[in-house]
Amino acid sequence: MEYHLETPVKEEDIRKLKAGDIVFLSGTVITARDEAHLKALELHEKGERLPVDFKGKGVYHCGPVMKKVGGEWKVIAAGPTTSARMEIFQDKFIEVFRPAMIIGKGGMGERTAKACEKNGCVYGYFTGGAAVLAADGIKRVKAVYWLEELGMPECLWVYETENFGPMLVTIDAHRENLTEDVKRKVMKNKEKIIEAME
Repeated sequence: MEYHLETPVKEEDIRKLKAGDIVFLSGTVITARDEAHLKALELHEKGERLPVDFKGKGVYHCGPVMKKVGGEWKVIAAGPTTSARMEIFQDKFIEVFRPAMIIGKGGMGERTAKACEKNGCVYGYFTGGAAVLAADGIKRVKAVYWLEELGMPECLWVYETENFGPMLVTIDAHRENLTEDVKRKVMKNKEKIIEAME
């Protein structure tokens, strides 16, 4: 199925999605990589307020290339970064901030899948190497936070998007994880091949 969703996405709409569905997202998408995840969680633990509200939004694993033109930020390229790096704290991030969708490339693991099921979130796989396609779905930069502290690739870029995608749901809110399914199939085939060679 193909879905066109608008942020903030309601949990009930996220729970309708199934692994294998295609999603296009309009509204607010916020970039966040390793350092931004860590800083957000640290501020939360200190009881400090964050400059953005992730609830119901898209959180994009991306280190974009940006350029200031006439005093306004423009997106040059915004391809996804490898999501596996965020696996160690993505579950906590989902639990605390309740985003609707995590977006990146390469898939994520069991910790993230559990958090998606419990909190009503999905993981959307965006094709790697499609930085210009991603940039086309970003209509404007609404805000940027922590730029001086974390730098361009690691800070929070808040984008207004229109039909951002396509994204393949590889982890849904029902514990289905296409990436892990493929891994299991590959390992089984590998074992069969090794047995046949002995």
